[in-house]
Amino acid sequence: MQAIGLMSGTSLDGVDIAAVSTDGERITALGPRGYRPYAEAERALLRQALAEATALDDRAARPGALAAAEGLVTLAHSEAVARFLSQHSIRPDIIGFHGQTVLHRPERRLTVQIGAGDALARLTGIPVAYDFRAADVAAGGQGAPLVPVFHRALAAGLDRPRPLMVLNIGGVANVTWLGAETDDPIACDTGPGNALIDDFVHARSGAAFDDGGETAARGSVNEAWLARALADPFFARAPPKSLDRNAFAANAKTLDELSIEDGAATLTAFTAASVARIVAHLPRQPQSVIVAGGGARNRTLMRMLAERLAPATVETADAVGWSADALEAQAFAFLAARHLRGLPITFPGTTGVVRAMTGGVMARPC
Repeated sequence: MQAIGLMSGTSLDGVDIAAVSTDGERITALGPRGYRPYAEAERALLRQALAEATALDDRAARPGALAAAEGLVTLAHSEAVARFLSQHSIRPDIIGFHGQTVLHRPERRLTVQIGAGDALARLTGIPVAYDFRAADVAAGGQGAPLVPVFHRALAAGLDRPRPLMVLNIGGVANVTWLGAETDDPIACDTGPGNALIDDFVHARSGAAFDDGGETAARGSVNEAWLARALADPFFARAPPKSLDRNAFAANAKTLDELSIEDGAATLTAFTAASVARIVAHLPRQPQSVIVAGGGARNRTLMRMLAERLAPATVETADAVGWSADALEAQAFAFLAARHLRGLPITFPGTTGVVRAMTGGVMARPC
């Protein structure tokens, strides 16, 4: 079948869209990709929604800025689909719609992704699978990460030494560990990804992110701060485990006394070091690491990862013929196909749920 996936990540940069030909088990072809960036005013509304979401205890509630942000997310995704379909000769069977995570508290059995799947189905005229995390969280799982089953399919036959680790660095960083092709994947969030760096740089300079890691490259790491941050109990916990985008935001605010260069360098080192901490919790040290997401564009972060994960080879998804930018959108196309076939998307080794579970809700055009 032909599936389209949509992803608006915790970095708040925009909407990624990608087409995948798949039966939900094997990937026949990775199709075209697209991107609909958020304007600065749109990012500002999403940041406001993130701030207000911290008070939520009802995942269906949309008070204050959350209602406007949900409308924005739905419209932006429909615009991305309309433009994509006008540019490519594709007739998708289904859309996989992640929405925008504004709150993730699995310990409270609460996860909130804004974006109206039923409205998106009406606007596009295409069936939409959405709300992929809720069933897993309700059953006691972490609800994240969701992409390991896609990583396993994508890595089948890939000519890289195993164990292989796929590292996705969006607002939060997550990994999928893949041993032999018959082994079940192990996955978890590792810690902060780009979110703390982006927020720090934006607050200091107004820039949306540290382009290429150039600001961090000019700074020095505050090793004392880094050691304190890594003492958080989260990093000693074995997988599965997951995080909210703003889990370490209060800690990051204590860097305000540093220069922008030193602060960016310290937060970049925090991301790299927290990824490295997960290695001790894996069955075997990875020999190959493939990095996707916005973090793959950060040269300073890539250098720090290579240093901390040695002797494993560290390369970007683009370098192995994948797409660093579109990987999560492709994953949600794949998950939509699995939803359509009633196949599980979360597993004990990826989210900690007791048994393998299906997930998602289907919305069909009226």
